[in-house]
This record gives sequence, structure tokens and C-alpha cells, in this order.
Amino acid sequence: MERNTIQISFKIELVGTSGDVSFHQGLFSAKPHTNILNVVNTDLIIIPSLNHNYKMAVDENKLLIKWLIEQYKVGTSIASICTGAFLLASTGLLDNKSCSTHWSAADEFRQMFPKVRLKSDKLITDEGGIYTNGGAYSFLNLIVYLVEKFYDRQTAVYCTKVFQIDIDRNLQSEFSIFNGHKKHQDEIALKAQLHLEENYKDKVSIERLASKLNVGRRNFDRRFIKATGFTPLNYLQKSKN
Repeated sequence: MERNTIQISFKIELVGTSGDVSFHQGLFSAKPHTNILNVVNTDLIIIPSLNHNYKMAVDENKLLIKWLIEQYKVGTSIASICTGAFLLASTGLLDNKSCSTHWSAADEFRQMFPKVRLKSDKLITDEGGIYTNGGAYSFLNLIVYLVEKFYDRQTAVYCTKVFQIDIDRNLQSEFSIFNGHKKHQDEIALKAQLHLEENYKDKVSIERLASKLNVGRRNFDRRFIKATGFTPLNYLQKSKN
């Protein structure tokens, strides 16, 4: 099909649970085209990024969360941008699935949603009709990914050229500032974290560290991964960056 004969394939609407919503002391506002209850079925829902009060956002959007669950059950695909993953995870649809969000929100996300397999280094995840992405302007990569998924590769590549987006970038780790997750209750893992962070310039033996903490190596690795989301070796490598 020639590009100049392409038909409009999708109707795009901003939907919500209220009318006109103001942001930043009325600096700007958003007015949904329609209420979510008027949307019987749709192909794709994209959840935007949230403000930094994630718990409040979840508590105040119970109706929206219920609607997302109902839509997914009838075959609708759902994508989240940046910290919109908090709202998506609140549905339970991400339990035991991979997910990405902004690297700076990773610790709080793990604490709120321990059943989700957070991939804080990944730019985009795609699992079971659910798509998530990292933070800030990486939402452009997600949009291009969805264009390819719902349309074709040729159109996606064309979009990257027009908007000058690197289509091959798939990690956000190069932009992250490492701050090891310490909001857990495992004292052994915490002592190990502090040791690795303080001695990363030296030659560190994970085997000797486990022995020093009186824990078998296999059990040490298991506990460390459960508490931090990283293997001890990966944690050491990230501490060096």
C-alpha cells in the first residue's frame, strides 16, 4: 500500500473518570473525550505517567482499575508509560509478569508490588498483551514499538526517522543512578550490600563474603536476590558504575 493512500486505522480518544482536570495550579488542563464507562471495547489502552504520590493515585482510581481489569478480560491490550506501571500493577494483571518503570521509582515499586517481576533496566516489556516502558522520553520508544505491533515495521521505521528516535535502544540502565534497594527486612542482605558498596574498588570474593556472614553460598545468593532484585555479582558491578 502506498503511504499516501493509507487509511486512518485507529480512533484515538482521551478517556477518564471525570470532566476537565487541572494541573499545576491551573497552568494547563485535560478534558477527556468521554468517560471510561462509555467505552465498551477498544483495542489498546495507554496509561500515562503518574505524579509521585503513587499510593494516592492508586487509592483515588479504584473505578479506573476495575475498568482496566474488565477491558483486559475481553481482549484489550494495555500499555503503561513510565510510572503508569503503578496503576497497571494495582490491577493484579502484572502479577508474575515482567514490567518496567522509571529506574528512580524501582524500589518503591518492588515494595508495593512484590509479585511483579520488575525489570528496571529494560526499556520495554511485552508479555501477554501488556506493555510497559521505562521513564521520561523513552515513552517515544514504546509508541514506536506499538506502531510496529499494531501496524507494521515499515511505518514504525518511518516514524523513527520523522521524530529522530533510536529504534534499536532497548535498555534504560545507561541513564540510571544506582541506589541499591535497602527497604527490606533481611539483615544479612543489608550487611552484604553495605560491604559491596564500601569495598567495590577492591577485589571482592562473594564466596568469602557469604562465609564471613555465616551463610552458605547458595542460600546467600537466594536471600540477596530476593531482598535486592540483583545477584551479588550484579550488585557489585552496578556499585562500580
